[in-house]
Amino acid sequence: MDYKELDVWVQARELVKKIYLLSKDFPDDERYGLTSQIRRCAVSVSSNIAEGCGRQTAKDTINFLHIARGSLFELETQTILASDLEYLSHDESEILGEIERVKKLLNGFINYHRKL
Repeated sequence: MDYKELDVWVQARELVKKIYLLSKDFPDDERYGLTSQIRRCAVSVSSNIAEGCGRQTAKDTINFLHIARGSLFELETQTILASDLEYLSHDESEILGEIERVKKLLNGFINYHRKL
């Protein structure tokens, strides 16, 4: 199966769009700080899923999926920090729910590859 057909990759890509939309209203002085970091984390998730799928062995694939999972946890923390700094309003719980959904899909995909 092509990685672009995987639900985990599709959902991670949707998460990127939502993060970009949420972070566009962050203060200008955060352009090279939290705005840049939160966007890089979001992009890292789908990118590492894709890179992992391009690897030759399950071990290599799992390694990149673990990197994607680490980026998700980092993204979650940065979303909480953005809320603490009052850069987000009610959107926090919605985006945290999206992150949790991608985490579950990613964990399932990792478990699938462990069984190969």
